[in-house]
Amino acid sequence: MKWPLFAAAVALAATFARPTWLLERPRFEHVVVLDVTQSMNVQDEVLDGRPVSRLDAAKAALRHAVEALPCGSKVGWAIFTEYRSYLLFTPVEVCAHRAELRSALASIDGRMAWSGNSEIAKGLHSAIGIARQLPGTPSLVFVTDGHEAPPLDPNQRPPFDDKPGEVAGVIVGVGALKPSPIPKSDARGRPLGFWSADDVPQTHPHRLNRDLNGRDDVPSSALGATSGMEHLSSLREGYLRLLANENGLAYSHGRGEELSAALRAPALSRPVKTALDLRTALAALALMLLLLRWIPRRR
Repeated sequence: MKWPLFAAAVALAATFARPTWLLERPRFEHVVVLDVTQSMNVQDEVLDGRPVSRLDAAKAALRHAVEALPCGSKVGWAIFTEYRSYLLFTPVEVCAHRAELRSALASIDGRMAWSGNSEIAKGLHSAIGIARQLPGTPSLVFVTDGHEAPPLDPNQRPPFDDKPGEVAGVIVGVGALKPSPIPKSDARGRPLGFWSADDVPQTHPHRLNRDLNGRDDVPSSALGATSGMEHLSSLREGYLRLLANENGLAYSHGRGEELSAALRAPALSRPVKTALDLRTALAALALMLLLLRWIPRRR
């Protein structure tokens, strides 16, 4: 019985042609925006048994989440500071550019921020605009603790003309629910202690004027603000859920598998034609044919 040997030789020879088969598979394309404002330096997260900053914890979770994405997916990095989001580079394929994605993520830190302000709603609006203008409209992953600084006036929130759901995505909350002091640092990132109550605005100026006039307005706590405690920071989860709902986005906490699952949510997938490498299948077929020729002799 010589035909198995001949067929095995043909199968092995075919592997040198690197044959592929085009299949339509679900893949993901994300623009990930990382909040680098000072509240993200609060060390209320735990990594490998030790306390770390919110930003470091988010970066570690993102490394794991990106590595869990299937080949053919794409990721680009961006940062948020003051009231804008800035694109560092457009989405690239996660397997072919794994080293570059890791290196760029590792270099993101609080020294990239040039202002003490952290206007979350405006930064989210800016990030949505970035994703909307990119080819193919990638989904948005906006990573933040939700701490608005200065606090927003609930009755004068910034108006936007974004259409909810025009850009798919998820807001990722990081940080603990218990308030903690916000580290203060200089332009080089060297620690200078912590911000005190006298160092930061405790309420929006418009809000203060109305309070002096005796008007009864919507409480700032509706947006997570706590007058007199704004020098402390916690995850403003209720506020982030509100922003997510208003903009047609999902919400997820930024820990481990929860973040990884959020980046692989079916709602964010898109069908992409990917080339399936057939060399492994052909090599396995050749091995089976060789065994088929050998087994009768053994018997």
